[in-house]
Amino acid sequence: MINLNIVGHNTKNDRVNNDFYPTPEIATLKLLEKESFKGSIWECACGDGAISEILVKKGYTVHSSDLIDRGYGDETIDFLKVNDRKINNIITNPPFKLSLEFALHGLKTVNNKLVLFQKLVFLEGVKRKKELFSLNKLKNIYVISNRLKFKGYKTGGLMCFAWFVFDVNYNGKPQIDWI
Repeated sequence: MINLNIVGHNTKNDRVNNDFYPTPEIATLKLLEKESFKGSIWECACGDGAISEILVKKGYTVHSSDLIDRGYGDETIDFLKVNDRKINNIITNPPFKLSLEFALHGLKTVNNKLVLFQKLVFLEGVKRKKELFSLNKLKNIYVISNRLKFKGYKTGGLMCFAWFVFDVNYNGKPQIDWI
């Protein structure tokens, strides 16, 4: 019998509402050591500003929004229903259950890069392969070598995370690196 707690299954049904898990600061800092961005950035699932604040400190112009008002951001809006905006870049940590939707919608919204903070298992799945990865816009995957400690948790988790960098001006297979 498989112990579901070991493989990350939530047997207690105690997940945070709306998958609100603020991105650890170190993850965003490591991303910025590998990638630079031309033009403005939209953090469209900004939560409490964990990613946005670092981007602003690094000199980027950032528009921050979220579906849920958590006391941070320029507006409360459903990113998946915004069809009349174009922006240079998006960097975000969307709810995992909506990651495919965020990726597909994001690719229609950016002029340059769409960057998603996701569990490494985001690479799995027939639907993601067919609808997203077959577009050949995934340019870089940065696997986070250390298990991250999320706000409110005493230790790092069992899951591996990575930054997935899509570039609408790219057509090819992704490169993988570790941070």
